[in-house]
Amino acid sequence: MSSERTNIAGVSPFEPVIGFSRAVRVGRHVMVSGTGPVGSEEEDVAAQADQCLTIIAGVLKQAGTSFEHIVRTRVYLTNVQDWEAVGRVHGKFFSLIRPAATMVAVSALVDPRWKVEIEADALIPEENLPE
Repeated sequence: MSSERTNIAGVSPFEPVIGFSRAVRVGRHVMVSGTGPVGSEEEDVAAQADQCLTIIAGVLKQAGTSFEHIVRTRVYLTNVQDWEAVGRVHGKFFSLIRPAATMVAVSALVDPRWKVEIEADALIPEENLPE
């Protein structure tokens, strides 16, 4: 099994400025950076959470894995009262998978229109690993 590092770029305008990758794959591990609701900034918190997870799904596919291989999520909310709405969206994606999950309230996110940001860690299935 290779432990070679692969950086996976996304579409965030902040990636080259800050110096980060949308995700990093090392061996079987894929760590997805905090993902904001790019493209749904004017939507409600549930729609924003859905957009974050949709973006994460795309980057996982690029890395050779998918949602069923997510082992951990972290959700950042700008309003703690949004926990239930975001929790329902999280549950829509993860009710059967049930990764370890953390949800915290923060004072602000990079884009003041963002109400939620999500990051995830996943594994690459054995059949998708190079020999």
